[in-house]
Amino acid sequence: MFSSLVSSQRIPAALDPCSEGEVLVVLDPALTGLRSVSLLRVEGEATVLSLSPARADELGLSATDRIERTELSARLDRAAMVLADPDYLFYLPLTEQTALREESWEGATRQLTEADTAAFAEFTAQAPEGDLDEAFVELDHWLVVGTFSGDSLVSAASMYPWGDTLLADLGVITLPEFRGRGLGRATVRAISAAALARGYEPQYRCQLENTASAALARAAGFALFGVWEGLESAG
Repeated sequence: MFSSLVSSQRIPAALDPCSEGEVLVVLDPALTGLRSVSLLRVEGEATVLSLSPARADELGLSATDRIERTELSARLDRAAMVLADPDYLFYLPLTEQTALREESWEGATRQLTEADTAAFAEFTAQAPEGDLDEAFVELDHWLVVGTFSGDSLVSAASMYPWGDTLLADLGVITLPEFRGRGLGRATVRAISAAALARGYEPQYRCQLENTASAALARAAGFALFGVWEGLESAG
């Protein structure tokens, strides 16, 4: 369903069946900083704890270990490691990627550059503060696409590579008065097509309670891959 890139980047080991409440431990030396600990519940499959070797030592874990979720929580507490609130992780199925590559962008949707600084500033001034904080859409990101209504930017999405991977993390904002018109969907599909053309896999994340964002992901052709929790802080 999903590309092999998603599995290789998100789960750097073959998934084996796990019992309910059991977590499979995977070591990944490439994980650093707040990404040195992450918990991924793959939809319909296993729960995977990805750790840097140093974090594994702190938790007393080794590669391919299996640990009950309750025991994992206890070890995280003892190590003063706090996981952030969970996010949904969405990716484009292979069939949707094929369709997306054949689409053409509409005239109102295009890539944004420094020449759009004034339009982007006006857009962010009108966007709800909560959306700006959660979506993290910035004009200086690796890839930025916007949709216009007349001369006004009304929907914008930006991406940046997820660490050293070939995943491109996506954020999107549509001004409230322009929602429900398919503009956010057009923006997300356009930036996703641009990322695929660069050899990157679009990654759509949103908090579990953000039902509107999850609905947009699905409307733009994404499918749920799993639920992810990264490291918020560590002692």
